[in-house]
Amino acid sequence: MATLAQPAGPFALGTFSPAAGEPFPGLLAKGRVLDLRRALAWAPSEVRAVLERWEETLPVLHSLADEDALDWQPLEGLRVHAPLQPRQIFQSGANYRQHVIDLEVAHRSPDDPRTVEEARAEIAAVMDRRAAEDLPYVFVGLPSTVAGPYDDVVLPSWAEQPDWELELAAVIAKPTHRVSVGEALEQVAGYTIANDLTDRATVFRRDMKAIGTDWLRCKNAPGFTPLGPWLVPAGSVADPGDLRVTLTLNGETMQDESTKDMLFGIARLVSYISQTARLLPGDLVLTGSPAGNGIHWGRLLRDGDVMEGSITGLGVQRTRCVEESE
Repeated sequence: MATLAQPAGPFALGTFSPAAGEPFPGLLAKGRVLDLRRALAWAPSEVRAVLERWEETLPVLHSLADEDALDWQPLEGLRVHAPLQPRQIFQSGANYRQHVIDLEVAHRSPDDPRTVEEARAEIAAVMDRRAAEDLPYVFVGLPSTVAGPYDDVVLPSWAEQPDWELELAAVIAKPTHRVSVGEALEQVAGYTIANDLTDRATVFRRDMKAIGTDWLRCKNAPGFTPLGPWLVPAGSVADPGDLRVTLTLNGETMQDESTKDMLFGIARLVSYISQTARLLPGDLVLTGSPAGNGIHWGRLLRDGDVMEGSITGLGVQRTRCVEESE
């Protein structure tokens, strides 16, 4: 079900469909939607095509958002899909200072002689050194995990500890390779919300511990990345380094933190990724999840749970968990 909440700025992009019809790339402004296949002369078939011509199209989108004499449709009644389908998804791990400190303290050895306060202080110092001197930790996810912001999340029968990870996602505007930190934000078209679901029980290989993490198994089930609802242009987000990331589970707040708590900001993440990979228009850079995951609370996802995720100015996604049918 679509929400009438207006995102930050004069407009946002999304993917919509009527009750019975094909999805289309749309411009959302003032609670109404314009089909960009008809509004733009070159008839883009999807939002990613708009991003591939972002610099020339952005001024046109601003003009269209102010035009009342166009074939606008009310948002209410339209189905809202994931705002776009990326070709690549880059995921940042252990990127929120408080989150990492909480995890390290919670997993201290039983014979650790330090008090909780001493342990927190020492780990905090390590985190500060890491932010100043080390490199981000980034891995790659599959586009087939992307789902809509209001779709049900199917919990696989094999997932023993399914968990939430609400994250700010940066959306790339143009082919990007070996860009500097200073130029990295110029490569970002806008921002959206991602819930980077994880099965905690399969993060680490039990049979081959020397190999370490198994990102394929723990993060890449179909629908494990609810995305959206909107793509909000970067120019409408005053400071992506100070947005509130909030997730509630059945109405109870579980995550509530500012992106200020990131160890590596968006510019450093994009620059770091680009030193190895070539980012493409529409690619997602997930920036990590703050403290308050289910493993922290000792409460993992189960059938019937409802998650609501919001980030300042980017809207709200609402997903319901359902068990995989036999």
